[in-house]
Amino acid sequence: MIKARPIPTLTLETRLSQRVGGPVCGVDEAGRGPWAGPVTAAAVILSPEHLPDGIDDSKALSAKRRDTLEGEIKDHAVAWGVGFASVEEIEDLNILNATGLAMCRALEAMAVAPVAALVDGNYRFTLPCEVETVVGGDGLSLSIAAASILAKTARDRLMVEMDALYPGYGFAGHKGYNAPVHQAALRTLGPSPIHRKSWAPIRALLTE
Repeated sequence: MIKARPIPTLTLETRLSQRVGGPVCGVDEAGRGPWAGPVTAAAVILSPEHLPDGIDDSKALSAKRRDTLEGEIKDHAVAWGVGFASVEEIEDLNILNATGLAMCRALEAMAVAPVAALVDGNYRFTLPCEVETVVGGDGLSLSIAAASILAKTARDRLMVEMDALYPGYGFAGHKGYNAPVHQAALRTLGPSPIHRKSWAPIRALLTE
C-alpha cells in the first residue's frame, strides 16, 4: 500500500510562534544544484486567516499553478522576501554559504521581521533570527512550501531573462540544470558568464 504524502499545515509555525512569542517565517531555496545561474531563497510569513488554496511543495505543482500561487501568496502574506546570491558569490563563498547569504537577503527584504524561521533541510544556516530546521519541510510546513514557490518562480523568471541575454544554452527550458541540450551547448559555445565554472561537471565537459 502506497503511503499518502502529507499535506502541509501551519502546525509547526503555530507551535514555534507560541514558544518564541512572535512571527515565524518559512524559508526555502531554489537553485543549489544547477550548473548555471544564481541560488535564490525566499521567506514567507503566512496569515492563518488568508491562506491561498493549494499551497504545496513547488516541485509538486505545475509551472502555471506556481505562477498563480505566487501572486496569491504575495497578496495575502503578512510579509515575504526574495534574495539572490550571484554566480560570482557562489564561486567565492561555495554553494552552502551562498545559499545562506541568499536566505539572509530574503529575510532582510521582509516588511515584518520574523522572530524565528523554519528552514527546509537539516542545515542550520546563520540567519538574523532563531532557526529551526525541518527535513522535508516543503511538504510539511505551509510557510516553507510558500517560500519554495516564491524562490522557484523568481529564479525561473530570471533564467528566462538569461536565455534572452545568453541565447543558445536553453536556459528558459532547463533553468541551468543538467540536460542533454545544455551539455551540447557547452561543448559548442563554451561557458557563459553565468556558468559555475568551478563545478566539476562543467570542468569535465570543457576538458573533453
